[in-house]
Amino acid sequence: MLEANAPDQTTDYGASNIQVLDGIEHVRRRPAMYIGDVSSRGLHHLVYEITDNSVDEALGGYNDYIFISLNHDGSVTVRDKGRGIPTDIHPTKKKSALELVMTVIGAGGKFDKGAYKVSGGLHGVGASVVNALSEWCEVEVYRDGKIHHQRYEKGIPQSTVKVIGKTKEKGTKTTFLPDRSIFKSCEYRYDTIADRMRELAYLNRNLTIHVKDERDGREDTYHFEGGIREFVTFMDSSRMSLIKAPIYFEAEREGTIVEIAFQYNDMYQENIFSYVNNINTHEGGTHVTGFRKALTRTLNYYGQKNDLFKNFKLSLTGEDFREGLTAVISVKVPEPQFEGQTKTKLGNSETQSIVESLVNERLSEHIESHPGELKIILEKVMSAAVSRDAARKAKDLTRRKSALESSSLPGKLADCSINDPEHCELYIVEGDSAGGSAKQGRDRRFQAILPLKGKILNVEKSRLNKMLENEEIRTIIMALGTSIGDDEFDADKLRYGKIILMTDADVDGAHIRTLLLTFLFRYMRNLVESGRIYIAQPPLYLVKSGKKSAYAWDDDERDDIIKEYESKGKDNVNVQRYKGLGEMNPEQLWSTTMDPETRTLQQVTIENAMEADKIFSTLMGDQVEPRRVFIETNAKYVRRLDV
Repeated sequence: MLEANAPDQTTDYGASNIQVLDGIEHVRRRPAMYIGDVSSRGLHHLVYEITDNSVDEALGGYNDYIFISLNHDGSVTVRDKGRGIPTDIHPTKKKSALELVMTVIGAGGKFDKGAYKVSGGLHGVGASVVNALSEWCEVEVYRDGKIHHQRYEKGIPQSTVKVIGKTKEKGTKTTFLPDRSIFKSCEYRYDTIADRMRELAYLNRNLTIHVKDERDGREDTYHFEGGIREFVTFMDSSRMSLIKAPIYFEAEREGTIVEIAFQYNDMYQENIFSYVNNINTHEGGTHVTGFRKALTRTLNYYGQKNDLFKNFKLSLTGEDFREGLTAVISVKVPEPQFEGQTKTKLGNSETQSIVESLVNERLSEHIESHPGELKIILEKVMSAAVSRDAARKAKDLTRRKSALESSSLPGKLADCSINDPEHCELYIVEGDSAGGSAKQGRDRRFQAILPLKGKILNVEKSRLNKMLENEEIRTIIMALGTSIGDDEFDADKLRYGKIILMTDADVDGAHIRTLLLTFLFRYMRNLVESGRIYIAQPPLYLVKSGKKSAYAWDDDERDDIIKEYESKGKDNVNVQRYKGLGEMNPEQLWSTTMDPETRTLQQVTIENAMEADKIFSTLMGDQVEPRRVFIETNAKYVRRLDV
């Protein structure tokens, strides 16, 4: 007789129950293990895996050109002028090296330091993973005067490697069609690909990258002789630089190549973009730590030496030395060690000392020959310290005021009854009228409502102390519970799993939404990166005919509903245009915009932090011309516009 809750001993469990999947099959069963996810991000990652191989050829000095084509049939072509994937027979596997690279997980030249000194694709899985996740893939190798070809379907070779012609060219051409049974969407975004290719061209100044969209004819060529110096200038194009040109230096020490460019602007944020072997290290790491320490120490030393802090009473922190700083740090490390949740944080301890000593030496040389720039930078630093001290006093005042009040939550917040953040959501709503409807229509168990009065402060053009004087911003900070800034922000104290921005579908609503997103990106960026921020999608129209009615979220949907009603012989079709959320009664707002069963939410994500930073500074900064160019370029993509 079996004991209570004991496993059933009669069930067979032996060797026959153990599944052994080969590499290709494992990739197809568990694609997220290799490319992160099967959404848009994973789809675009396929392109990056192939181009990484071409960039690695450029890092070795063998390639100076990459061509990427988004084809009509949904496939992607990547062509380079490198050495070409080897096609000779492997001595032990007895197969063409090309076939091994394309079909065996872990096969590649990146494990052999004789083939690649440094590489961006670190795991040797790129080409084979792309092949495994494609309906079909074809590779042509231009090598030894011959054109070698092989075709694969879902990672499986359809023939041996064959010679199909002669050529004087060198390189590799890969064309693949993502498998629609694996990816949620197979629609490639040109801008996403182009942004990454532009970034790679900045990081590799000897490389030319040409991107073309065969679907609509768009194309761009990226080549930057100035490398990361031009990168910094590009990032600060919507800000006013305080020095004539970016400070730049490059050196190789102990096998590590270090390249750094930075400058100061008139804004108040720190923007450091760091890379290891062309990989964007979003979480920073030892190379960033070394740069920050050396920057603070060197500028502080020369400020003291030149008596530039005379009569300045406040103590300076590293944060003060980085206000208005835009920097690009690119290191090439032979054996990088990554850590952190997303494996984008460099852990090599020796890299910190290499970067630190280099910045100390080269920045000292620059300061000695550019004393005027030192004075300008340190004036910015001291101004930042004054602002930081004022912000500290404002924070202290806010804390004392909160402690004196019976509750630390803002009075206008209509909170929810559930305390588990993962099951709670906060609607930040434009205006008291919409806030009233939302409060009446919500599910009080898990939905909290925070109405805002008017537009919040533009934090892009305001220092922290000024920002903390804004009542609406203080209210948002108190409601979320995380505090702000690198030193105090604590994601574990977030009171709501979803933060939903609900504004009117007009120009003012879009402006308020952009102001809110700018604040969240600059001061609570973790919430954006972790996918906590959403945008509500209220309908634009209510179409009625007799007893029938339907909502429409854009003009095309409205027209389709009208045609459907008219085709059924219905007369007197009436269209109501919602100018604002307040025009909907609580029941309508709930059923269209707030009910989890029927609503649509747009999640705010950051696929490219560099591009996000540039967009926010362009839209919300002081420079008018970059904003005009942005609007003219993107006006054709606008689906709704209510002026």
